Amino acid sequence: MTEPSEPSFSTEVQPADAPGALGQAAGLLAQGHLVALPTETVYGLAADARSPDAVARIFEAKGRPADNPLIVHVDSVGMARDCVAAWPSAAEKIAEQFWPGPLSLVLPKAVTVPDIVTAGGATVAVRCPAHPVMRGVLAKCGFPLAAPSANRSNRLSPTRAEHVVDQLGGRIPLVLDGGACDLGIESTVLDLTGDTPTLLRPGMISLGQLQAVLGGVVSAKLSAGIGPLKSPGLLPRHYSPRAKLVVCGDLTAALGQAGEATHVIARKSSPNAWPSERWHRLPDDPDGFARELYDTLHRCDRLGAETILVQALPSAPDWAALHDRLNRAAGT
Repeated sequence: MTEPSEPSFSTEVQPADAPGALGQAAGLLAQGHLVALPTETVYGLAADARSPDAVARIFEAKGRPADNPLIVHVDSVGMARDCVAAWPSAAEKIAEQFWPGPLSLVLPKAVTVPDIVTAGGATVAVRCPAHPVMRGVLAKCGFPLAAPSANRSNRLSPTRAEHVVDQLGGRIPLVLDGGACDLGIESTVLDLTGDTPTLLRPGMISLGQLQAVLGGVVSAKLSAGIGPLKSPGLLPRHYSPRAKLVVCGDLTAALGQAGEATHVIARKSSPNAWPSERWHRLPDDPDGFARELYDTLHRCDRLGAETILVQALPSAPDWAALHDRLNRAAGT
């Protein structure tokens, strides 16, 4: 595990729509600094993907293990192709359907991509984001950006600028505040380097949607295989609040054993006897639940939760990404 850097900046939070904000961010990135930027998934901690020194600052600021690779963000298929050694027809088909958007593609890396980006592996994950702020900064930079979530390693991903400041304040010079992220969880990751396209990390682009375009797509059987990781988000414990998180098949029974520092995340109203400030009702659909999940977990931490009970999710395929995030947050 890389030790997180000591606070050394006076972190500025700049409204993303302020005059000159995108140019300010691009200027800092060109100088090798880090900038937190909103995407449609979560806020990313961006650095010049071509520069090993700049990318090393990501690992230092986050306290991120050196064996956990980064996703490279691009503004076009053309920029993506500059980052990879091969662009198969499957990549062309899937990018045409889902880019810009919350889908990362794992492909053989180009020699121009520093090894630190890929944790020494021979593949790189690339994504063309849809958020106008990230796209605007990419256009002004003219170079790809390595950008994992803008949080401390293994902690909750940020979906608001204040979440970034809570975790990385003093460690980075600038956060562009673009408001709440539209989707709220990290991108789908699809590996196109093997004989069969393989879903490494589920996201809001589902396995079924990928299969509709490419035909045979399978889900990875293991959280991490032998050799270097091909993608972030594959560690058994990840996306975790400070509080202990427990997914409850029988929420009613769990409430009977709950202590005073227990918060609840559910898709139904609270019992009359349960304190309303410790009951967080989220939408009963996967898009709405995803949009609010991390923000709610951050709120539970701020309110001093020691345990967070989460009502078990439906088993339908469109909830798969949320099952993944909650299981990793709970370390199960």
